[in-house]
Amino acid sequence: MPHVTRTTALPADGAGPPPRVPSAAAEYLQLVLDDAAAIEYEGPLVRARSGGADPESLAELERVRLLALQVRAAFAARRRRESELSALFDTASDLATLRGVDSVLTAIVRRARQLLGTDVSYLTLNDDARGDTYMRVTDGSVSARFQALRLPMGAGLGGLVAQTAAPYSTASYFTDSRFHHTDAINNGVREEGLVAILGVPLIRGSQVIGVLYAADRTERTFVRSEVALLGSLAAHAAIAIDNARLLEETRTALEELSAATRELRAHTESVERAAGAHDRFIDLVLRGGGVEDVAAAVTEALGGRITVLDEEGRPTSGDDGALPPDPAGALALARSTGRTVGDGGWWTAAVTVGSDLLGGLVLQRDGDLAEGDRRILERAALVTALLLLIRRTASEAEGRVRGELLDELLTVPLRDPEGLRERARRLGADLDRPLAVVVVRVEERCRGRALAAAGHLAATRAGLAGVRDGRVVLCLPDLAAGEAAALARREVAAAVGRPVTAGGAGPVPGPAAVAAAAAEAARCASTLLALGRDGQSASAGELGFVGLLVGEGRDVPGFVQATLAPVLDYDARRGTDLVATLRAWFDTGGSPARAAEALNVHVNTVTQRLDRVGRLLGRGWSSPERALEVQLALRLHRLTAADGS
Repeated sequence: MPHVTRTTALPADGAGPPPRVPSAAAEYLQLVLDDAAAIEYEGPLVRARSGGADPESLAELERVRLLALQVRAAFAARRRRESELSALFDTASDLATLRGVDSVLTAIVRRARQLLGTDVSYLTLNDDARGDTYMRVTDGSVSARFQALRLPMGAGLGGLVAQTAAPYSTASYFTDSRFHHTDAINNGVREEGLVAILGVPLIRGSQVIGVLYAADRTERTFVRSEVALLGSLAAHAAIAIDNARLLEETRTALEELSAATRELRAHTESVERAAGAHDRFIDLVLRGGGVEDVAAAVTEALGGRITVLDEEGRPTSGDDGALPPDPAGALALARSTGRTVGDGGWWTAAVTVGSDLLGGLVLQRDGDLAEGDRRILERAALVTALLLLIRRTASEAEGRVRGELLDELLTVPLRDPEGLRERARRLGADLDRPLAVVVVRVEERCRGRALAAAGHLAATRAGLAGVRDGRVVLCLPDLAAGEAAALARREVAAAVGRPVTAGGAGPVPGPAAVAAAAAEAARCASTLLALGRDGQSASAGELGFVGLLVGEGRDVPGFVQATLAPVLDYDARRGTDLVATLRAWFDTGGSPARAAEALNVHVNTVTQRLDRVGRLLGRGWSSPERALEVQLALRLHRLTAADGS
């Protein structure tokens, strides 16, 4: 309300009757209503004196003035109290909404400064972990050192407040000896420029947890009402801190409960997955499922992609891209620990029987793999080991029987052919069908895998397989010798992971000829190695003239036909004699001129005939190796023509 100075009009000549008390009282009431300054309350009394009022009137007027000032002071106190109550109400509202402990404490400190009219207000909290007190919130502070101040327990005015749990104030901080001064605190207070400080305790239960301060940069005595007001604000601050603590504890408890619920749900789901996978694995074993069925069951239970590894960490099924950076290393670690090994998004479990490593399972899946899910993968590896062991046992038993039968077929002289036929029929092999015989040369350390691959090939093609003199031998029905050798070479090489050499012979009609065919196939394999053709396969017919030396049948007409057929056919159709030209060219040491003399033709004729031979036999026919075959075929052709065969 604006201050208004009111005066009473006097007669023009300055004389007149003195103001009456009732009218002066009304003027004082108006001053109270106008919220006039205290100095204005002197006006009516001054005018009364100057107007010659008697002492009794002046005394009464003085009494009215004092009453008016008291009323004014009462109104001011009430307004101040209303402001304080409003601030406390706002603080209580902040606590009710609990917008955040930081915002509530900041509002309390700011209101303390405003209501007490101080230069600075601040709040410190005890740090039980470090055993000291730190500055939590400040308002009006300009010193960075002061804002970061940490106070030892019991030091400074705040230490006195904390020890006694009672408010303390000082009009002159640096000259007050009631509390313990420290250089750190004094320097911070001095840098902030504080002189008068009031501190009240923040109490939670029976424990002091901090101190709320109001401070001035000049000397000042804090009155009881100010102490009470700051104490009320401190009580609200303590409530805010305690509520925040309770809220945090509640939030933590809820988060822990939620985490426990999620963990329980995940565990339940994991148990259900494990139970389902276990039932599926049992069903696979009982109905004779395979490794691929186990991989499908794991994928169904856990998702992702499954790759099956052999004992050296190479993929045997699944996606080759779904492998860890070092599959062999991961497999070795899984074997040594007996547990699932994780490497990024890959999870590897070893497939073992006793101390023997049979292979492994690799699961590629994003995210972590729960403990229960790891157990599913490990159980799948165990079931895989069981299936492989069953398969291995059955295969070894069948392979042993097939090997024994083959061993008897390779024994000369052959005993009990009819008994061998009957035993072969029980194994699904028919010895009366044309049989190609293959001998595969492999390294000793790879012989086990090679025999397993050969046995599988023989079983799928109604044949026989075994080991004889350190070499893998197969009998495969209804195949040409070269075709059978190539097929066996590919299958065994894929199993052992390196090239192998295979020789083929046959097909032969019946058990009695198997031993001789095996000897021929072995010579073919040895010949390939001698010729530097390691890792290849061939029959005697595919070895060219060398096959005449190693072949059991020594098919001379077949060799001549295979070598010279284009030239012989050309001569037969055209009535030419390219064969004679070839003989003359070879007999004269490859000289066209001397060959022309021997044939009594022009040298150009010989040259033209040799060009025709080149087109018929193909490029390179005159190279040393091919030339030797052609020359040998020419000689054999002459011999067979001479004896009429």
